[in-house]
Amino acid sequence: MIKPLGSRVLIKMKEGEEKTKSGIILAGNAQEKPQIAEVIEVGPGEIKDGKQETMNVKKGDNVIVSKYSGTEVKYEGVEYIILKQDDILAIIE
Repeated sequence: MIKPLGSRVLIKMKEGEEKTKSGIILAGNAQEKPQIAEVIEVGPGEIKDGKQETMNVKKGDNVIVSKYSGTEVKYEGVEYIILKQDDILAIIE
C-alpha cells in the first residue's frame, strides 16, 4: 500500500459521466476531467513553526480537488493521485 508523507493525500478519482443529462453520449476526449475523488490514505501532517499540522481529511472522505493537481501514480493496476492537502478544495458530506 502507498502511504503518503507529510501533508500529502492519496486519492482515487471518481469516474466521470459518459453522457450528458439530456442523454448525449460524450466521446472520451470530450469528457470533462472529474474533480470528485475518494481519499484512500492520508499522511501524518507536517510540522510548521514547531507545531504539528492537523490533517483535515480522513480515509474514506469524498473530496473536491483542484483540476490537474497532484502527481498521477499507477500501483498494482490502479490509478491514484498524490497531492498536498492544500489542493483539496472541499469535503463532500
